[in-house]
Amino acid sequence: MSDDRLIVALDVPNALQGLAMAERLGDTVSFYKIGLGMLTGGGLALANELKQDHGKRIFLDMKLFDIGNTVENAVHGLAQFDLDFLTVHGDPHVVRAAKEGASGKDMKILAVTILTSLNRDDLDASLLKPGDMQELVVERAAKAFEAGADGVIASPQEAALIRALPQSEGRLIVTPGVRPAGAALGDQKRVATPASAIGDGADHIVVGRPVYQANDPKAAAQAVLDELNSLTHQ
Repeated sequence: MSDDRLIVALDVPNALQGLAMAERLGDTVSFYKIGLGMLTGGGLALANELKQDHGKRIFLDMKLFDIGNTVENAVHGLAQFDLDFLTVHGDPHVVRAAKEGASGKDMKILAVTILTSLNRDDLDASLLKPGDMQELVVERAAKAFEAGADGVIASPQEAALIRALPQSEGRLIVTPGVRPAGAALGDQKRVATPASAIGDGADHIVVGRPVYQANDPKAAAQAVLDELNSLTHQ
């Protein structure tokens, strides 16, 4: 099985395309992210098929946010699929409810700190409290850990700061916004290369478009893995 530090985001329109991409990637990739964009395109069915029939690990990226009772019920339902990771927004009441919903299951609850597509101007436009972006991400991460989160989602640029928190011991850091050198940034604003993200304390990196939009997705995924392996052997 491949190095599961690499999570490939299957941000394609539907489950058929997602399954076709997973088949192209084969044994090179062992961990997939299925997000909200595919929910109406058979995303849950794809998650279940990849998990049960192909032995893949699955990160369901739903970024749930609602009142506690609703979050708890939603997570309880999703936990029955025996998936590996599920995202919720990092507000403490949401994290606590999600942990209740996942009780008795192995599914890890990951808290979103601040989306990697946002910067300070975006936070100002949303009327969120002033302050340095990195400081706010670290503060949200600490509060999510205190609420019981198994890990957090944060940009590579904050991974080292979060890993330095005492509360981060034994917790996961998963970093989207990872771009191999030379890859287009797309809509991501706080990015880093795979090796630097892992070197700064991330446990897993999420790579989407640089893999699934590549002319040879399997080679693109292997190039990311080679970069991670070169870091391991330094």
